Amino acid sequence: MPIFEYRCAACGADFEHFVRKAESVPGCPSCGAVDVEKLMSVPSVSSDQTRRRSSTDIRTRNRALRTDHAREEVKRIESHARDHDD
Repeated sequence: MPIFEYRCAACGADFEHFVRKAESVPGCPSCGAVDVEKLMSVPSVSSDQTRRRSSTDIRTRNRALRTDHAREEVKRIESHARDHDD
């Protein structure tokens, strides 16, 4: 049973819908409109190279996120120290 992708013409939301047999077109989960467009789905391809690239991308994003969190924590601590330094 396939999962189809749709775009709502009313609000522009993209969503997926699990289709059972000859079910009618789903309504938009965001706004409830029934004027939706079925989108072309990109097939998923997996190989050692794509998995390696995905892992590298995830590690890079996680590293950047940890750096951002650390900077924000330093700012929070410095702000707290200024506010409570008497």
